[in-house]
Order: sequence, then structure tokens, then C-alpha cells
Amino acid sequence: MGLFSFTQEIAMDLGTANTIIICNGKIVVDEPSVIALDRRSDKVLAVGEQARQMHGKAHENIKTIRPLRDGVIADFYAAEQMIRGMIKMINPKSRLFTPSLRMVVCIPSGSTEVEIRAVRDSAEHAGGRDVYMIYEPMSAAIGIGIDVDAPEGNMVVDIGGGTTEIAVISLGGIVSNKSIRIAGDDLTADIVEYMGRQHNMRVGERTAELIKMNVGSAVVNLENPPEDYVVYGPNRMTALPMEVPVSYQEVAHCLDKSISKIEMAVLSALEGTPPELYADIVRNGIYLAGGGALLRGLDKRLRDKINIPFHIAEDPLHAVAKGTGIALKNIGKFSFLLR
Repeated sequence: MGLFSFTQEIAMDLGTANTIIICNGKIVVDEPSVIALDRRSDKVLAVGEQARQMHGKAHENIKTIRPLRDGVIADFYAAEQMIRGMIKMINPKSRLFTPSLRMVVCIPSGSTEVEIRAVRDSAEHAGGRDVYMIYEPMSAAIGIGIDVDAPEGNMVVDIGGGTTEIAVISLGGIVSNKSIRIAGDDLTADIVEYMGRQHNMRVGERTAELIKMNVGSAVVNLENPPEDYVVYGPNRMTALPMEVPVSYQEVAHCLDKSISKIEMAVLSALEGTPPELYADIVRNGIYLAGGGALLRGLDKRLRDKINIPFHIAEDPLHAVAKGTGIALKNIGKFSFLLR
């Protein structure tokens, strides 16, 4: 079989909200981490964006699943089928044979042994022959362009969908880290709860996500504020239709509690940092990555609270995936990749 000894190398950012796959240095798949299955036969109906469009709108024979919760695999079968489906998207033309895969997958830095094994098993079942793991804050740092092997301290805060990863990196390793399960999904849940409590209106996850994207904010006074976002939905009591304009100040108030928890986690990670590295961090600033870094005014709020400058990564949504892609190219060079 010398003719077909074909290995495909892929880097995968397996996220709670989105999964991104990099192949040959390019982002080839960037899809929501959702899968739709037939309830009776467990057959895969759709993966990614198509499945997300069914989420919350399907009839009883279709179930849509988000296989990852809080950054870890919550549903084995669905996760494995989703990874398979996403890998198939890379080259849908080739049905002749499946190449053996060499994969680098990133995982939350607070993962337990069991959680790491869950990711490895799912990747292997989906066709991975060589599976390497990299911690998310590490790959975020590489993706931002930090020299992770340098003998100086850099701090990365990666706010994803399920976890917020905070790590101080020096000499190719993580010196102090904090991984908390407060992130994008919790902010969305806060908005769902707030709309019900404050406006007596039922909204779903997707609508709350749209509110967060359009008028989400971490501070009450923005320099160039977004326009109010109009939400349509049923009244909780009467089920009659309502339309409610939502302002960014309201959203800032309702997200305040969760963002305070992220602030506390950053402070707690700084507390465990050796003084020499602390000095480097104050000089270099702290880097924000992940989808949560796009929340308006978050960098300003953190800077005012912690007195250290915060820099938002150039492309925060893809920083982790890009770093994973670079790690894939340098598998031999980076000693922090887990086998």
C-alpha cells in the first residue's frame, strides 16, 4: 500500500461554541459545534452551521446537540460524529480512501486526566492516528505572536464559549494558570434570564446570542455606543407578541456579575505569579483572545480594575486555532505538546 500511505495533518480548535480546523496553514472549516441527529436511528442529519440553524427549531424526531459543555466533551457519541463530519468537510470530493490523520487538538488548561482522555479517544475514533494535545492559552499565545519559549512572562486571557483560560507563560511552559467555567455561554444565559425577569419576555439561546453580539458591552459608558437592538418574542405571562428595544447599558448591567468573576480569576492568576514574571506582565500588558474579547469595552474595564494595559489580539476568534496550526508545523520543536 505504499501508493496510498497518505497522511493528512490537521490542527483542530475544538471549542464549546465553534470548531475550527486548519489544514496546510489555512482555515478550512469554521463551524458552530453543533450536530443534529435523528432521534430514532441516531443517524447524523447535519453538522455545523446547518445543525445550528435547526437548533431550537426542530421537531421531535430531530435532536440538536452541542457535544461540548464548559470546554469538555459531554456527549461522546455526538462529539465523535461531529469531529468526523467536520473532517469530511475538509475535502468532500475524496471518497476513495480516508487518509490517516495527524492531529493537534487544543484542550482547556484546567482539564483533568479523564477529560484529556475523552478528547483523545474521540479524536482517535474519528480517524486520528497521531493525536497531540496543546493547552488553549498556550496555543492562543502562539497565535497572537508571542515568543512562548522566551525567558519572560506573558499573560493570556482566552475567553471562549465554555471556559475562560488565564495563563502566565514563560520558557515554553505554563507558570500559573486559572481555568474558570464562566465564559460566552454564561453571558448568553445571563441575557436570557434578564429578558425574562426585566421585560417578561421569553427569548431563546440564539436570540440572546444576537443581543450579545449587537449590543453586548462590559461598561455602561462607551465612546461610540451601538444603536438599541429590537427583540421580538412572546410575553412570558400572556404569550402575546412583544417588541422590546434593548440598550447596551442594560446588557452591561446584566453581564456585570459574570464579568466580575472573570476579573477575580485574572487577579487570582496574577497572585500566583512569581514577582520577576509579574514585572514582565506589567511591562508587556495582558493579551485578550477568544470570542469574549470582542465584548465592547471589556479591555477598558479590565484595565481600570487591574491597572495593567490589556491588548485585544488581532483576530481574537481565530487566535487559538492559528496557534494550534503553528504548533502542528513545529511538532518536533515544541516540547509542551502532550502525546
